Amino acid sequence: MREEIWVEKYRPMKLDDVFGQEETVERLKSYVSSRNLPHLLFTGPPGVGKTASAVSIAREMFGDGWNENFTELNASDERGIDIVRNKIKTFAKTAPIGGASFKIIFLDEADALTNDAQSALRRTMEKYSGNCRFILSCNYSSKIIEPIQSRCAVYRFKSLTDEAIAKRIRHISGQEGLTITDGGVKALVYVAGGDMRKAVNSLQAAAFIQKGIDEETVYKITATARPEDVLDLIHTALSGQFKEARDKLNTLVFDQGLSADDVLNQIYRALFKVEDLSDSEMILLIDAVGEADFRISEGANEKIQLEALVAHFALLRKTNT
Repeated sequence: MREEIWVEKYRPMKLDDVFGQEETVERLKSYVSSRNLPHLLFTGPPGVGKTASAVSIAREMFGDGWNENFTELNASDERGIDIVRNKIKTFAKTAPIGGASFKIIFLDEADALTNDAQSALRRTMEKYSGNCRFILSCNYSSKIIEPIQSRCAVYRFKSLTDEAIAKRIRHISGQEGLTITDGGVKALVYVAGGDMRKAVNSLQAAAFIQKGIDEETVYKITATARPEDVLDLIHTALSGQFKEARDKLNTLVFDQGLSADDVLNQIYRALFKVEDLSDSEMILLIDAVGEADFRISEGANEKIQLEALVAHFALLRKTNT
């Protein structure tokens, strides 16, 4: 098995290769064809093509020497004002190379920048806009200060569809000589949750174990509970069988090695598959999941919070009756 990182190996090299974001890609291609570019802000969940789109724009605009007029920085590595004053400002004030009209600075995870750093960035964007364009990428646009947002054309990337992820998984499997079952593809789509990077990384991890990949391999290598097991836990708890539900929970957490966050996320996703829940019951249960998530994030005991959540499920219909 080759040791390349498949996420990088199969990263789109041009905008036409960015899948699942057709409407956004068409608008970005108009900038390439006009040979001009405003400051851009890409926002959306991880693994949906924000970085690939930024790099593709630079490749198509600048050609073979694209990396001479393009730099990529990750704001989560250095969050303070120094990254703006030193690295960004130094690159921004130098002239473009090879006859290009401008250079591009791609700032990934820009929502990790402190407010002071963002204020300094705003001024840099304003001062050097003549020979430098900025592309900012973030998961949460609300964490970007308004003066920066108003200077950028904002593009919101959506989560990838199950069909787009499944198609890409089958393509990569064929290229790498893997045999993957329909159940394996379905499991990878479930694990990914709209994140192509996670899907490809999970596929590569499974391929290190064996070339014939099925759903059992995927769930084991990604430490993910089977969706049907999570649904069974919910149904058991809703039927009022707290002790049995608690045993099932312990099996998921301790036997399968899931973290509390993993369990909560899977319970939340599974709730929408429970057909006999009324709207009022759904509201109460989602509120309980949110409360457990908040308490765990604040440092509460994970085991107690998860068992309290299961107890809440078990009491729901007893209380209502």
